[in-house]
Amino acid sequence: MEIKLLMRKMDEALGRAQTILDKVVGENRDMTEEEKTSYAAEKKDADRLEVQIKEAQEIERQRAGIPKDQPKVTVQRGDLQPVQDPNIGMVGKEIQQYSLVRAIRAAANRDWNGAGLEKEASDTVAKKLGKDPQSFFVPYDWLSASERDLLTEKRDLTIGVAAQGGYLKATDLLVQNFIELLRNKMVIQNAGAWVLTGLVGDIAIPRQSGGATSYWVAESGAPTESDQTLEQVALNPKTVGAYTDISRKLLLQSSIDVEAFVRNDLAAALALAIDYASLHGSGASNQPKGVQNQTGVAIVDIATDGGDPTWAHIINLETEIAQDNADVGALVYITNAKVRGKLKQTEKATNTAQFVWGELGNTPVNGYRALVNNQVLSNLTKGTGTLLSAIFFGNWRDLIIGQWGTLDILVDPYTGGASGTVRVIAFQDVDVAVRHGESFSMVVDAVTT
Repeated sequence: MEIKLLMRKMDEALGRAQTILDKVVGENRDMTEEEKTSYAAEKKDADRLEVQIKEAQEIERQRAGIPKDQPKVTVQRGDLQPVQDPNIGMVGKEIQQYSLVRAIRAAANRDWNGAGLEKEASDTVAKKLGKDPQSFFVPYDWLSASERDLLTEKRDLTIGVAAQGGYLKATDLLVQNFIELLRNKMVIQNAGAWVLTGLVGDIAIPRQSGGATSYWVAESGAPTESDQTLEQVALNPKTVGAYTDISRKLLLQSSIDVEAFVRNDLAAALALAIDYASLHGSGASNQPKGVQNQTGVAIVDIATDGGDPTWAHIINLETEIAQDNADVGALVYITNAKVRGKLKQTEKATNTAQFVWGELGNTPVNGYRALVNNQVLSNLTKGTGTLLSAIFFGNWRDLIIGQWGTLDILVDPYTGGASGTVRVIAFQDVDVAVRHGESFSMVVDAVTT
């Protein structure tokens, strides 16, 4: 089966799984048993297809004569040392008993007497990484604890006895792990971007930049030998910091709802930062390079000083990708709320009452999904035009987001001290890469007023 077809089928499976997660998070509840079964089945199907894709890619590599053990990029960043496994070996009960709020409270008060598990976990992570935390490290085991493992461990806990799990009775609210929560809040990942977590060293992903050449030959003749050209897309960690302010009174609570609230806030803050870097990152000043600044991305111009986006411009975004044979995979439009509002009032043709942003359920624009993210800039300039917006279109499976190690949390009790708040800053090592710039197109001069 062709790799493109396998990738499309995997995208569809992941999309169905993502739809289940979106519904659950949007309704702020746990999965039903039916949803758990469906979600697990879609993820299993996606994993199976991913294995087939890797096997097919390996066959192509062998045909191209690329050694299986071809060395990867090994540039290291400062104090970040590669380790073999980001996990520290926490078991299910320890993962359930771990409290992010308790760790934040202990760091804010500089008193870890009531947070022995959290302190021990942070110290173990620090020893493994060979570096000290800002305030404390969140163990990767807790960040990525699988739904299956948590559900299994809950059967071993006695609800009636506090020491054996009674105070964990409401842990159903925390079934979705932090990494899945973060992914769910990232519009870029919802669009189909690959997210690689738990990385322990710089990585390089091969891409084919040139194909073999075909020839017509006479009977008994031999074609001229030709080679495929391969390159590597490197990812190396860049640190992003995102913060949220939490009231001191809220930190005094030990409810599971508060735990989920704090985790939600941190995930949302990080998601915004990663989304912005994926779209508009400059590639300078320690930022990843986002789609806007990647080589090969096609720009659809509206006018010298910017102008109103029309149906023709939306079609041109698709055409730019199609003419490079890149119109496969997770094809999605991404823009901001201002553009959506504009396109909902823009007719495809005069007096048709058919609007560019239609009401076609999950595929409202040109038959494709369209996502809204206010990280998409609306303050761009061109010529004398100002406050212009961007519109992106592309195969987001060709966007790769790498996340290294674990969360490093800095608790700042001073900045908001006068107002009774504690600032919690989450640091995460992240990078963004695009496998093929030709898989994306964009408008950067859309007028929305």
